[in-house]
Amino acid sequence: MRVRIWGCRGSIAAPGASTKRYGGNTSCVEIRPASGEVVILDAGTGIRELGARLVEEGVRRIHLLLTHLHVDHLEGLGMFAPIYEDGTELHIWGPASPVASLEDRIATYFSPPLFPLTLAEVHARVDYHDASESEWAIDEARFSSHAILHPGPTVGYRIEEGGSVLAYLTDHEPALGADLRADAPEWISGFGIAQGADVLIHDCQYTRAEYESRVGWGHSSTEQVAAFATKADVGRLLLFHHDPMHVDEQLEVMRDEVRDLWGVDPSRCELAAEGTELEL
Repeated sequence: MRVRIWGCRGSIAAPGASTKRYGGNTSCVEIRPASGEVVILDAGTGIRELGARLVEEGVRRIHLLLTHLHVDHLEGLGMFAPIYEDGTELHIWGPASPVASLEDRIATYFSPPLFPLTLAEVHARVDYHDASESEWAIDEARFSSHAILHPGPTVGYRIEEGGSVLAYLTDHEPALGADLRADAPEWISGFGIAQGADVLIHDCQYTRAEYESRVGWGHSSTEQVAAFATKADVGRLLLFHHDPMHVDEQLEVMRDEVRDLWGVDPSRCELAAEGTELEL
C-alpha cells in the first residue's frame, strides 16, 4: 500500500512561514491499497488539496475513515471537491455515539450557521458505516478499528495488506491512568492497533513540560510516545498532530527527544510532514 500525508497539524490549521517545513493543514492521510481504491484517514483541511487531485484523476469511489468528530478532523469536508461531483460514491466510517448518528453529527458541522450548505445539497451518494469496534476488507486490504482514549467517541485504525501493517492513532492519550512501561499491554489504550506495526502514525502534540497542565486533553507527550512505541514494538514511528503553536524548529527538538528516549536508529522516528510518502 502507498501512504501520503496531506495534513498533520492538530487542533487548528496553522499556515505560515514558521510551519511550512512540516505543514499547517489539519489531519488527512491518503492510502492506496494495491487494488487502487482510495482510502482517506480523517477530513481535516488537508483533504481540500487531495480532493482536487481526485477529481482530476476521475476517482468516483472513496472511503473516508474518521477517527472522531472534532472539527480539526472534519473541517475540510465542505471543501472536498468530489462530494460535489455527480457519480461520486463516498463511504464514511466513524465511531458510534449514544447521542446521535454519525450522519447527524457530521450534519451538525455541515449546515448553517457553521457552513452555508447542508449534506442534503451535495451531489455524491454518501453511505455511513459504524467503525466503533469493527473489522472489514476493501479488496485484499483488511481494516480494523478500536476505541481509544480521547474525549468523545474516538477510534484508531489498523490497516493490513500483503503482510505489512499501518497503524493510525492520532488524538490519543494512552498514558492517562496507565504506566506505559509497567502495565500489561491489554490495559493500554491503542496497543492492539499498534502492536508490531511496520509504521505507526501517532499523536505527539506536547512536550513533557506542556503535558503537566494538559492531562486529560487527549494527547501525548514526547515521553509517552517513546514509551508506547517501545511497548508496541513498532518498526517505524511518524510523529503526528503537531501543536499549532509549535514552529518547525520546536518540532525537530521534540523529534530528537523521542529518538533519544526510544533509543533506536534515527531513521525509525520522523516527523510527519505534508507531502510525506511511504510504500509498505
